[in-house]
Amino acid sequence: MNARVTIFFALVLGLLSLGAFAQQAQARVETIDHGGVYFDDVYIERGQIVEGDITVIGGDATVDGTIHGDLTVVGGNIDERPGSLITGNVRQGGVLARTIASDQGIAWKLGLAVVVLLFFLIFPLRTRMALDRLEKHPGLCTAVGLVGWIAVIPLGLLFTITVVLIPLIAVEVVAIVAGLFIGTAALALLVGRRLYEMMSPRTTAPPLLALLLGLALITAAELVPVVGALIMVLVGVVGLGAAVLAFVREESFTGVRPAAPAGPPIGGPPMVIG
Repeated sequence: MNARVTIFFALVLGLLSLGAFAQQAQARVETIDHGGVYFDDVYIERGQIVEGDITVIGGDATVDGTIHGDLTVVGGNIDERPGSLITGNVRQGGVLARTIASDQGIAWKLGLAVVVLLFFLIFPLRTRMALDRLEKHPGLCTAVGLVGWIAVIPLGLLFTITVVLIPLIAVEVVAIVAGLFIGTAALALLVGRRLYEMMSPRTTAPPLLALLLGLALITAAELVPVVGALIMVLVGVVGLGAAVLAFVREESFTGVRPAAPAGPPIGGPPMVIG
């Protein structure tokens, strides 16, 4: 790979870091009034009495009141303010657990990217057909994807009402999931190919490299606050539409039949006229 590809990967890593930092910055501080297990920063207000054990995973515990029970914090810090009281045991986990908890969003996205890669390797033909639909009919892919998502709930209700067709609900779910992964792979191929052409205009990216480039950029973009949510919606809608159209003959929605192949030239001796 040339220097431009290296720079691109550095930018992607920067976007991933930005997404992880934004996720940590958006962590909620939850005021609690009872014991239990919590996955956010928790705060016991001054004068408040909490009955029961408290376990905090991947967050900090700030105690300004009273806890009648144990306080366990895994992957976070404990701040016992002056005048606070904890009648039970106080236990604190390590920094490694906090790092793992804060990176769950990135790990989840990377896991989904691996599944998309597997779908590309298992269904290469359908993925390439979905890519073809995206390149030729992006608007139609978006419209079909919107209709598909709107039709999911009515179809599920119809299958449920008829009772006999209830097993088709599982088929519907499997079809949607498979369509999402195939459509995402097609989108990643398209994005990766365009990026590679921008970085190296005189060469064509191998399909696997284009897929990895596209997945890296899409994954990084989805981790950015607000914009990431819009990217996820766009990928879900357009990708599903492209996957649906990949199973439909192109002439059925374009109305244009492919040109018949030209026949062999007519041979034989010249005809005599006269």
